[in-house]
Amino acid sequence: MRSKRGRPRHPDVLTPAEWRVVDAIRHGMSNRQIATRRGISVDAVKFHVANALLKLGLDRRAELRTWRGVAADSALRSRENREGVPAMTRTSVQLGVLGQISRPVRDITTAVEWYGKVLGLPHLYTYGDLAFFDCGGTRLFLTAMEEPGRNEEPSVLYFRVDDIQAAYDDLRERGVEFENAPHLIHKHESGLEEWMAFFPDPDGHLLAIMAQVPPA
Repeated sequence: MRSKRGRPRHPDVLTPAEWRVVDAIRHGMSNRQIATRRGISVDAVKFHVANALLKLGLDRRAELRTWRGVAADSALRSRENREGVPAMTRTSVQLGVLGQISRPVRDITTAVEWYGKVLGLPHLYTYGDLAFFDCGGTRLFLTAMEEPGRNEEPSVLYFRVDDIQAAYDDLRERGVEFENAPHLIHKHESGLEEWMAFFPDPDGHLLAIMAQVPPA
């Protein structure tokens, strides 16, 4: 009997490449931005988007932004399985602790040099045009402006929460309108995952909730 060719069926609802694209969409990135960040073609991004929509039974790309899926191998999924308690039954979230503040800069290299060597802030890491510093436990996030000289949005305040899914549900019940569902932003080499979800204040300025989920 002739064996079947091709890749074996992936155990999760999406492949790792599809998850990366879907998370980028939930973060608000365009196909071209995703292609540039991932080093792939725009057509490849469109291919992953089409596959994800088909697998998830969704009709439009915009629907991916509010889709609540979590990858099977995610630390967040592992924690939910260990705790065994649905997010909506947990205690009400209390915001207050800032985990991160963002700030746009004209040139990331100059900014890293200034904030690190002149101000003396501990440098955490740099990824391309993104850089992070520690401000006494609150992370300063520097990002290069897409169009230097243009008026940028005010700094984004990122509120740290322990359970991002529970916080998302609780705040929605209070009338907060999120721009996207909680989604994976970055997975560190240690396995630590960074999760975020963004929402506007009454003036249309962005705020966010964030959670750092350690590996099981």
